[in-house]
Amino acid sequence: MKATWEKIDKNLVSIDVEVDAEKVTVALDQAFKKVVAKVNVPGFRKGKVPRGIFESRFGIESLYQDAIDILLPEVYTAVVKENDLQPVDRPEIDVTQFAKGQSFKFNAKVTVKPEVQLGEYKGLEVEAVQAEVTEEEIGAELERLQGRHAELTVVEEGPAQNGDISVIDFDGYVDGEQFEGGFSERYSLEIGSGSFIPGFEEQVVGMELGDFKDVEVTFPETYHAEHLAGKQAVFKVKLHELKRKSLPALDDEFAKDVSEFDTLEEYKQDLVSNLKERKEKEAEQAREVAVVDKATAAAEVEIPEAMIDTETDYMVKDFENRLRMQGMNLDLYYQFSGQTEEVLRGQMRSDAEKRVRNNLVLEAIASVEGFEASDAELTEELEKLSTQYNRPAEELRDIFEKNGNISNLQEDILLRKTIKFLLDNSKTV
Repeated sequence: MKATWEKIDKNLVSIDVEVDAEKVTVALDQAFKKVVAKVNVPGFRKGKVPRGIFESRFGIESLYQDAIDILLPEVYTAVVKENDLQPVDRPEIDVTQFAKGQSFKFNAKVTVKPEVQLGEYKGLEVEAVQAEVTEEEIGAELERLQGRHAELTVVEEGPAQNGDISVIDFDGYVDGEQFEGGFSERYSLEIGSGSFIPGFEEQVVGMELGDFKDVEVTFPETYHAEHLAGKQAVFKVKLHELKRKSLPALDDEFAKDVSEFDTLEEYKQDLVSNLKERKEKEAEQAREVAVVDKATAAAEVEIPEAMIDTETDYMVKDFENRLRMQGMNLDLYYQFSGQTEEVLRGQMRSDAEKRVRNNLVLEAIASVEGFEASDAELTEELEKLSTQYNRPAEELRDIFEKNGNISNLQEDILLRKTIKFLLDNSKTV
């Protein structure tokens, strides 16, 4: 087998391949075995037609496409591996010669992973992020815990207040016409939760049981349903029920009820410790994002559209999996949100491009610095996953290897190692 290749554009490679005639003969034999099992020839059982009779009846050319389909993937994969090419899209194949007794010639044009021209990535200045816990943050956390453990009491009379759970009917109109999704009966709404269109919940405040009211709002310009974006609407609202949260007192009894501590002071100290740990993690993540962004901004790379499309596909698939965990799917999401697949992909595309760019730059830095994901690090990663999924590490290794995903784990390890290297070699300002 002979193969030569050249770059014909920044990220486009042209490969010319010639395969020996002997391999063509073997592929034709395999194609015959596949095809003969499906053809009917009078006087012969399926799969028992002699080769000569088959070729005289159907012609040797009838085997060519099947033989190409058998031979091409194997040859293309070998050529890519031997020449250390990194395709990021399916190749465009042009068969220039294929016949019995002749060599097999084809040309493949394929988009490959782009080259990265690194800029400065050591000594980057990264702003320090404070991880101190304030009294306001402790108070807010205690209020949140109070709300979670609050009891609901029915309000018999008096106006609706912020924080109340209201049960309402609403019927929405735009330009005097009802619109889809704007009607509901006995809907449970927490006033002040911000879950409705801006301005709606504020106008429910002050209503009393049995009241009717026209609530006037304007849909945001960025509203997900394009036909409603920026439009003025009127909702006819009726208030049926009100429930009010009764917050527990912040005392030692509260601490005993919600934790393993005996006093509120002990519980507050534990809250401070947990909040500080969380803020330190968030601060570290913020610094990681900042240093990667700076290293990426200093580099030059032209990203093929195919890589952005692939990453967008992955993000959509991941989003769909998360929806399924919530009992939904993409079709239902499109119906409820008023979005389309095109809109969703468009929203994800810029993030997809950023992810691809960051990963390419980090891979280039890892290559220059000679980083590798060692067997020990891979084993450690599998042990972490073993604890997370409660399955033996060796079993997980087998699953990853069988699915061809062990390299993904190694890439994750390498990227994390490279990010740590960037942080360790940065300057805090």
